[in-house]
Amino acid sequence: MSLLPIAVRLGSAQTGVHMSDNSVKLEKNAIGLREVVFQSICSMAPGAAIAASIPAGAGFAGGALALAVIFAFIGILFTASSIGQLAKHIPSSGSVATYSAIGLRPWVGYLVGWGYAAVEVLIVPLVMLQLGFTAAGEWHSNQKSFPVGSWWIFTTLGTLLVAFLVWRGISTSAKTGTWLGFFEITVFVLIAIILIVKAGGHNSLSVFTPSAANAKGFAGWKGVFAGSVFTLLAFSGFEAAAPLAEESKDPKRNIPRAIMIATVCIGVLYTFTTYAATVNFGKDKFFGFGGYNNGAPWDALGHGISSLFYVLVILAVVNSTIANANAGANVFTRTAYAMGRVGAFPRGLAKLDPKHKTPRNALVLQLIVGLVVGLLLGWKYTPQTAFGIVATGLVVIVVVVYIVANFACIGYFMKHKRDEAHWFVHIVIPILGAIFLIPGFFSAAGITGIPGLDFIAKLTYPLNAAVYVMAGWMVVGLISYFIIKKKNSKAIDDVAQIFM
Repeated sequence: MSLLPIAVRLGSAQTGVHMSDNSVKLEKNAIGLREVVFQSICSMAPGAAIAASIPAGAGFAGGALALAVIFAFIGILFTASSIGQLAKHIPSSGSVATYSAIGLRPWVGYLVGWGYAAVEVLIVPLVMLQLGFTAAGEWHSNQKSFPVGSWWIFTTLGTLLVAFLVWRGISTSAKTGTWLGFFEITVFVLIAIILIVKAGGHNSLSVFTPSAANAKGFAGWKGVFAGSVFTLLAFSGFEAAAPLAEESKDPKRNIPRAIMIATVCIGVLYTFTTYAATVNFGKDKFFGFGGYNNGAPWDALGHGISSLFYVLVILAVVNSTIANANAGANVFTRTAYAMGRVGAFPRGLAKLDPKHKTPRNALVLQLIVGLVVGLLLGWKYTPQTAFGIVATGLVVIVVVVYIVANFACIGYFMKHKRDEAHWFVHIVIPILGAIFLIPGFFSAAGITGIPGLDFIAKLTYPLNAAVYVMAGWMVVGLISYFIIKKKNSKAIDDVAQIFM
């Protein structure tokens, strides 16, 4: 049932939703299902996740890492379902912030928007740091005269390229993301097929059983569970289609479909490529896969096929960083725009470029933060360490955002759509989604001493500093909430507005 006829102010006993006559509009019907699917796919950065993130779980799951990936996939699918259900009824650039404001309380939505904006603005410096040290490192390994300290050149150029793509408008940005995403997926699927063929008689479904989990101290289901916590975070970004709702065709149909299609496709991709790596590398020694070839195991797997595939792996990872940054910048600019147009964020962030319909001030802010955070942290520490700092900070927040989104799904259907509510889809699944994410939060924050989670390591400096910085950011957000609430309480209530 459409929400358009229900123009009721927040707090109404009927719906808690009201509309706005704000004349500021994004470009409607600019992109279709294909583009929003790849927006979510690129936001998960499958190439970078396959090459770098998922192998980290091998130290726990060992030869059963593929099973751990499936376990994590099922877990994240619950949250994808919850967000998809909300997107079906609430088409908004505010996405998770608007969902939380309507499903729970306006103040919750404001704080979710505050935290989510911080997560997404950090995506660009995060992956551009990875682009920098990957490109500079590989160039140096093939040409020793090229200094690895030149990483900042690639980071800067990549950041500027992403800003240009996003400034050109959602059609250009999303279509570019589609081609970039298609390339990285194709490369890893092709390599996985070759690895499986080369494995010959070593192919076995036994890698999908807990008996294959052979890492020391993490045998059986314990290893599978521990590995799944690390691989769970490789799905982060699956919801990135949601902030493009106001610019996509038939958003109530396409956005939920895009979220689920992207999540399922990437789940299958991660499982397939992990299986291929396991049977080719050897399940009995797969616990050491993450540290193989100086922490770049897929480079070695590609090189083992031919020099061409080694180059393709590097290109796919570089491609993945650009695609991920492009998707993240789209999400941040739309989130800042949505919060700005109602006055919850500075209204200047809602200003659109008259030609390309891009939130131009939000994009300028994204560009500045991307360069300042990426370059300063990279120079102060190393780009690799800076990558870890930024990743730690944003993961701690995004996991909480996902947990809140699950409860927003319950709240929305219990308060506003009881006639459509289904006990399993709108209550059980969101609860399971939240439960699956809790270990991920503890792991990201380095919180130790939790029963059953003894695999979690305490964070050391400077990674632990990121947790404190993000906690401080949320405290500032809470203070800003009380200030805005006192000066203009309508701005907080209006986070729940729907503009379509």
